[in-house]
Amino acid sequence: MPGLIGKKVGMTSIYGASGKNIPCTVLEVGPCVVTQVRTLEKDGYSAVQLGFGDRSEKNISKAMLGHFKRAGVSPMRHLVEFKSFTDELQSGDTVKVEDVFNEGEYVSVIGTSKGKGFQGVVKRHGFAGVGQATHGQHNRLRAPGSIGAASYPARVFKGMRMAGQMGNKRVKVTNLQVMKVFPEKNLLVVKGAIPGPKNSYVIVEK
Repeated sequence: MPGLIGKKVGMTSIYGASGKNIPCTVLEVGPCVVTQVRTLEKDGYSAVQLGFGDRSEKNISKAMLGHFKRAGVSPMRHLVEFKSFTDELQSGDTVKVEDVFNEGEYVSVIGTSKGKGFQGVVKRHGFAGVGQATHGQHNRLRAPGSIGAASYPARVFKGMRMAGQMGNKRVKVTNLQVMKVFPEKNLLVVKGAIPGPKNSYVIVEK
């Protein structure tokens, strides 16, 4: 599916036709540069590799530097492959936000959620904890409780909800409506929230 790489600018709200206040996320999407074109004959599948965000040459490996020089473009910070681009694109071409997205369409946004560190079961999974702080209990207020029986099955089942790392994961949010497109500023306004902090990189797919 076609798409572009972008950056989360922040959140705002706009009024719809019915006068309802709609929360929206503003994304700076593109312009993205084509760094490689995958073909069915050579690679076994057809796709377009796009790059977004400038990067200095001193912080890049020689292999990647050669990759960018072959494409005839300056080094890029983020590279993502997209399938099903209808246009015939060549290395070095620029793809802008208005080339891919239109108002009223529905898109999917992939981002990295905010990292919360090592969290307990109450915050991470919504466990209630022990409701009472009295009647003889003094050390089980936010504890997970039993994680399995002893003699049978004598093991902990896979997927048991426990404390651990929360956030900092790749999250995909689907069916977000495109409210507005501002081609002159490369901005895309989508309905609802997307994962990640401000200035984090996101992938927007159709």
